[in-house]
Amino acid sequence: MTDIDIVIIGGGPAGLAAAVAAREAGCDRLLLFERDEVLGGILPQCIHTGFGLHVFQEELTGPEYAQRFIDRVHALEIPVQCGTTVLDVTRDRVVTAVSPMCGLRQFRAKAIVLAMGCRERTRGALMIPGWRPAGVYTAGLAQRWVNREGWMPGRRVVILGSGDIGLIMARRMMFEGAKVLACVELMPYSSGLTRNVVQCLDDYDIPLMLSHTVTDIHGRERVEGVTVAQVDAQRMPVPGTEQRFDCDTLLLSVGLIPENELSKAAGVELAEATAGPVVDESLQTSVSGIFACGNVLHVHDLVDEVTRESAQAGRAAAAFARSAAGLPPPALRVRDGAGVRGVVPQAICAERVAEDVSLMFRPTAVFKDATAAVKIDRVEVARQRFRILTPGEMVKLTLPKGLFARFKGACELTVEVTE
Repeated sequence: MTDIDIVIIGGGPAGLAAAVAAREAGCDRLLLFERDEVLGGILPQCIHTGFGLHVFQEELTGPEYAQRFIDRVHALEIPVQCGTTVLDVTRDRVVTAVSPMCGLRQFRAKAIVLAMGCRERTRGALMIPGWRPAGVYTAGLAQRWVNREGWMPGRRVVILGSGDIGLIMARRMMFEGAKVLACVELMPYSSGLTRNVVQCLDDYDIPLMLSHTVTDIHGRERVEGVTVAQVDAQRMPVPGTEQRFDCDTLLLSVGLIPENELSKAAGVELAEATAGPVVDESLQTSVSGIFACGNVLHVHDLVDEVTRESAQAGRAAAAFARSAAGLPPPALRVRDGAGVRGVVPQAICAERVAEDVSLMFRPTAVFKDATAAVKIDRVEVARQRFRILTPGEMVKLTLPKGLFARFKGACELTVEVTE
């Protein structure tokens, strides 16, 4: 058993930012685990630009963005163990990890930062009829093959789902000479960023079929085609609207799932709306001394926001590791109001708010000329107007830290959206 101040699980953008922030906050004994052989998480395969506009005020590719933080980790001499799988995390912050280099080891940490990221939802979760032929892949897997391995998954492609990875892969496949026949989306709106719809679909004349889904996959050994049908308000296929696309590849971009198996093992409470941990304004979970950040907490649109959030978690973990006593429990519960889903954080301790509090959420539908309002015990304390809100884009509201001094005895904060 090795005693250590902070263990960070995950070497993607969240873990890297948390490690840098914790070190800069004065934590000397910390250790970062990454199960892949290299740091960076998903970023090394994201060779398109668009990263870093907020953090670095310049446009970078994914590998460039990751390298900025990898270089910083090395410069700060932060210990890293790649090729390491964390097997277990307990409530009393004991971490069990295994690797070919170091074998099986246990660490007793004063604080833990969960930064495991997320995984893609696969065909098994969709229950699409048909055989199980070659040619059905998640968009992220196809992205790794094309951008890092140099393999083409197919030449005639249909994409199911309009998540950002799927939209970006639509453009990428066109760059490589493939024909993308359509992007099919179950909902009446895209689940990706508007800029990706424009730059990746509209600019390449790829049709986006809203309120449609794939109802059948044809082919036994290899995909030969898919049947697409319109869906009604209950998202059920409408008979007579079927059309077949002859293709050899179906890419799935149908959602991301936070990797919270270790969180569950530690007894961390999970939120139903986000599938991530319930956290307070310091990003501490329901288990004292365990913090969460990045896509393991809730799925983000921009890596820049992951970085900012994770740096906050790193600073909070360093402060917790220095303190002899635990933090006071939060008393202000944060609730989803009308038109709102998955507000993070889910709790706030008004007595210990030391910096401005950012509330992040997704609207439940498309709202035009909308207002997002924040109420504490039914008293409106903030509001912001938006031209349009869509579920595919995260909304961020920032409340000044001084606000909470007036509501130390309050019980509930609610965020709601109205047109």
